[in-house]
Amino acid sequence: MSTMRVGLFIPCYIDQLYPDVGLATLELLQRFGCDVDYPEAQTCCGQPMANTGCWDDARPLARHFVRTFADYDHIVCPSGSCAAMVVHHYHDLLHDDPTYEAVRKKTWELCQFLVDVLDVQDFGDIRFPHRVGLHNSCHGLRELRLGSSSERMDAPFSKVRQLLEKIDGVEIVELDRPDECCGFGGTFAVSEEAVSCMMGLDRIHDHEQAGAEVITAGDMSCLMHLQGLIQRQHKPLRIMHIAQILAGRSPEPVETATR
Repeated sequence: MSTMRVGLFIPCYIDQLYPDVGLATLELLQRFGCDVDYPEAQTCCGQPMANTGCWDDARPLARHFVRTFADYDHIVCPSGSCAAMVVHHYHDLLHDDPTYEAVRKKTWELCQFLVDVLDVQDFGDIRFPHRVGLHNSCHGLRELRLGSSSERMDAPFSKVRQLLEKIDGVEIVELDRPDECCGFGGTFAVSEEAVSCMMGLDRIHDHEQAGAEVITAGDMSCLMHLQGLIQRQHKPLRIMHIAQILAGRSPEPVETATR
């Protein structure tokens, strides 16, 4: 049987600010037998432009994405929001592009791909002996339906949770509001800074009262927002992308606050 050719689609903020998330994603895909390629021609998917109504600026980026990734068997992205942009919103930009539908059908968020395509059941000797709070990013939960599963209809964001539960030592803490937005919302965090920050602080408080040591999610953009608030308030919480946990990374030490 031939090896699955996977095009690795890395969001801009991961590429520029959190490159280890991309490396962890690569390691995971290779561990489970994928032939992974990172096409260097890839650019931004166009989501920031589309979110602010600049459709004419987003359209050439969408066309470029389709051309860049068209020949792969699958396209995998460690971000629910960027994957959702391709799967659910490119049709508004590329309704006249005959190759888009094929690209749409083979574009996956990382956890979705690990569960639904690769059917991963075991992560070997990976251990993560920490209390983990699972943040359910809006695009993954509401657009990609990563919380839907025939086996776990009752479990919030079950595809991510299913994978976490296969890691030895993980204790998933239970939140009061497991489906609540973190307040980031891309440019929303700029245009509505005060509201965005209050929403983020509410999410952090929920994880704190549940006893989390580490907050994880499938979207680094949400975690970036929460990390900024955590650091400004010198809270003893760590953030880690789900790919980092599944790949066997350890949490960074909590920095001692200097006042």
